[in-house]
Amino acid sequence: MLFQDITLLDENLDIKEGMYVRTDEGKITYVGSEKPEGEDDRVYDGSGKLLMSGFINAHTHSPMTLLRGYGEDMSLQDWLFTRIFPFEAKLTYESVKRATTLAMAEQIANGIVSMSDMYYFCDAVAESVIESGAKANISRSLTIQGEPDISKTVPVREMLDLYKNYDGAADGKIKIEMSLHAEYTNSDETVVQLADITRDLGCGMHVHVSETKTEVEECKMRHDGMTPPVYLASRGLFDTRTNAAHCVWLEDCDYAVLKEKGVSVSANPVSNLKLASGAANYPRMFKEGINVALGTDSVASNNSFDFLQEMKFFALVPKMYYNDPSVMTLKQVIGAATRGGAAAQGREDTGVLKEGNKADLIVIDLSSPHMHPVHDLCANLVHSAAPQDIVMTMVDGRVLYENGEFTTIDIEKAVYEADEATAEILGKLREDN
Repeated sequence: MLFQDITLLDENLDIKEGMYVRTDEGKITYVGSEKPEGEDDRVYDGSGKLLMSGFINAHTHSPMTLLRGYGEDMSLQDWLFTRIFPFEAKLTYESVKRATTLAMAEQIANGIVSMSDMYYFCDAVAESVIESGAKANISRSLTIQGEPDISKTVPVREMLDLYKNYDGAADGKIKIEMSLHAEYTNSDETVVQLADITRDLGCGMHVHVSETKTEVEECKMRHDGMTPPVYLASRGLFDTRTNAAHCVWLEDCDYAVLKEKGVSVSANPVSNLKLASGAANYPRMFKEGINVALGTDSVASNNSFDFLQEMKFFALVPKMYYNDPSVMTLKQVIGAATRGGAAAQGREDTGVLKEGNKADLIVIDLSSPHMHPVHDLCANLVHSAAPQDIVMTMVDGRVLYENGEFTTIDIEKAVYEADEATAEILGKLREDN
């Protein structure tokens, strides 16, 4: 495909107008101001449109689409134990697959080309992602207490089978990672053994870190004053590429540990605010040289995969945190949503619009009234753009969504089956009560 006369956000996150971009065999093969020679199977008129690298959702639990709006106005612990965990106990392979299909449709429509997903029934998640044509780093989360040898447990066997069967699947679109749910849900033996497994496999780690103040204080009580980042690093969990979600309650010592270990932080501002978990110090992370990515968390604690909204909250929270409107730049916000997520996922060939990279691209319509006038297009993108402005999502050069239509997902079926699965689970919960 040739995008013709289109505005783009280049590899330096600078705006360029009147550009040409060619995609071929899944990659970006030309970026320039002159029309390239040769024929194309399709020429896309880019007038009034913005082309940019697709968004990467660096932390989510996609099957939790079934719990959208199920636990509202509740603290994290009450929300988890009285609403989320009982519902999740009724999930099956089929319900998770239906939930993930709905999640993939919503994410693709919101310009998300790849996600980092932490859950269980992960083979169902992987199959749904593959069918959608999108990308994902998938991890089977562990919550194991009191087991001296975790290799004998069902969750670890599922985790290793997932890695064996799906890592590198769909021409590399699928990456399998290991996952510790969190310090507070696992024993010390689990943390140490999982660190060894991850290091031996050479794959990535996905873990919740310092999401709440209570989590941090209780970790310090359990582990001789060590914060979650310091403790996890001491046990070797950060000795591989690591994606640490949340990191809201970091102490001074934590920033140096995350930087030294090359840990990426997945910011989840909407979820953190909705659950009143707190506001992370993103500007300090940038200042310390920590890679910051952006994630939605689940729709149970966010209620949508609206990534433009996530970017806006990500931009706004630090302004209030510091009482300083200049504390974080637009380029830092957009970079976290794209190349920051790619780095967190270990995907060196995406996240930036440049020749040679994968054609993981989105097109944004600039014609809506709320996108005018244009003093700074990046400001409009972060603070004014809405999901309906995203008119195309492409992964590896394949159009998955265009002008409200999905090419790989039967959206009416996906919505019906997700609603049906939800009703079945609610019925089982009523029977239990």
